[in-house]
Amino acid sequence: MRRNAAVAGQFYHGSRDRLKEQVEEYIDRDAPAEEVIGIVSPHAGLMYSGHVAGAVFSSVRMPHTFIMLGPNHTGLGSAISVMDSGQWAIPTGVFTINSRLASRIALNCDKVTRDPRAHMFEHSLEVQLPFIASYSTDTQIVPIALLSASLEDCLSLAGAIAQAIRTADYRVVILASSDMSHYLPDTQARAQDKKAIDRILAMDPEGLYGTVRRERISMCGYLPVTVMLAAAKLLGAGSARVIKYATSGEVSGDYDSVVGYAGIIVK
Repeated sequence: MRRNAAVAGQFYHGSRDRLKEQVEEYIDRDAPAEEVIGIVSPHAGLMYSGHVAGAVFSSVRMPHTFIMLGPNHTGLGSAISVMDSGQWAIPTGVFTINSRLASRIALNCDKVTRDPRAHMFEHSLEVQLPFIASYSTDTQIVPIALLSASLEDCLSLAGAIAQAIRTADYRVVILASSDMSHYLPDTQARAQDKKAIDRILAMDPEGLYGTVRRERISMCGYLPVTVMLAAAKLLGAGSARVIKYATSGEVSGDYDSVVGYAGIIVK
């Protein structure tokens, strides 16, 4: 099955040449590439969050495979849905799903459903691909969409991902797609986001899950980030670093209602 781009021409330029030019504006070819276990990258339209996502991908040595965890905004599909075969296409490349790794994750966690419906119109993972394509279209992907999950579900999925990665004889990076606070005044958004980011930097997945829910932080991808952090810790990660943080107000000029964007690497 081939999944064609759902948001080309909306979240990013729809033609190959224009998209290449757009991504080049946001990446730094001279930045040192680090070996990481996980990353957090935003998923708004590139004109708003592309400079944050670009800073993250500029800092990462491309792996063989990205396990991509994103929130399910559409409500289609199962609670935790993996697309376990086929390809994803965007104007600048075609990515192959790592079927073996996807199948191992599904087998290791009974909370995961093999369900492509959740991915058909979802943008949170698709908007990561133009940045990956700017470095390599040989990189494979495992797309997983999270609609709902308890903390126990997140930890179970994290364990399955870590177990699957341990069996791979190639490098795998866990990508968690998330925007931060939504539609708050800039000052308030930054204060709310700091509470969540502090838990990420503390390598505290349980604390992140609890803080977002308790403080009602409108971080749409807290489930993917919780899973990524927990899996990364199982794989030996011990530190996280903010590469870039910004709000949409810095682009739009509207500081009364912003969305926050954080780019983070986990090593």
